[in-house]
Amino acid sequence: MRRTAVSSLQLLQPRSLEEAVRMMRDEESLIPLAGGTDIYVSINCGRPPGRRYLNLWQLDELRGIEVRGESLRIGTLTTYTDLIRSGLVQQHLPILASAAREVGAVQIQNRGTLGGNIANASPAGDSLPVVAAAEGVVVLQSVGGERRVAFNEFYTGYRQSVMRADELIIAVEIPPVEGKQWFRKVGTRAAQAISKVVMAAVRAPAPRIALGSVAPTVMRLGNTEAALAAGASLDEAEKVLLAEVRPIDDIRSTAAYRRRVSANLLRRFWSDTAGQGSAQE
Repeated sequence: MRRTAVSSLQLLQPRSLEEAVRMMRDEESLIPLAGGTDIYVSINCGRPPGRRYLNLWQLDELRGIEVRGESLRIGTLTTYTDLIRSGLVQQHLPILASAAREVGAVQIQNRGTLGGNIANASPAGDSLPVVAAAEGVVVLQSVGGERRVAFNEFYTGYRQSVMRADELIIAVEIPPVEGKQWFRKVGTRAAQAISKVVMAAVRAPAPRIALGSVAPTVMRLGNTEAALAAGASLDEAEKVLLAEVRPIDDIRSTAAYRRRVSANLLRRFWSDTAGQGSAQE
């Protein structure tokens, strides 16, 4: 029999979340698998990230969008298509639906998940600046129970996070967001392109601005936010931003271009959200 790229890989099939976290504790070197939109590419290229996988796709308890208390709770297996279609997302965090529309083609939107995007930890992840600007909370589950980590404290470095080896991301919680919401992705093409720069922001007395593809992780621009909140001019805020971002040259773009685009997006955000009321781009 001819061997294929997946012949030596092992796939475990938990029947419940309880069984899944028990496997994460008891089995060695398990990689959680959700929509598989990144992992399948790596496997197809002959560079699988591991040999043993935990298939979460059948666990419906990890799906769904609901309001709990004052927070919007989004299950980790919620797809981009789910986000686009959700009335609750449109009501509470419309820029998350905007970001979901920018992810790949329809096939990817149907399989890719919010939890997978967070776990993948790419600084270019389209949904990540939205969750950062919304000050979301990542809900983690292990055999020992749940714990919650502020999204802006979740990543520790490039593709690294505080998540332990025995934990799974089970949901994201979004507290109420007051103020105008704004999102913009800049890529090589109008669609189906990895971002060169992606920004999500909220216009409020204390502005929130998050950028992707300009640092090892998605980042909140705390210094720029503080400058704008203190009444700095856009020219002054732009100087602060340019000192704050840390882009690199890579195959998709140059650091100089990313810095210039980041400054342009700041100006566009501030201009577009200057009026009163609720809006989203």
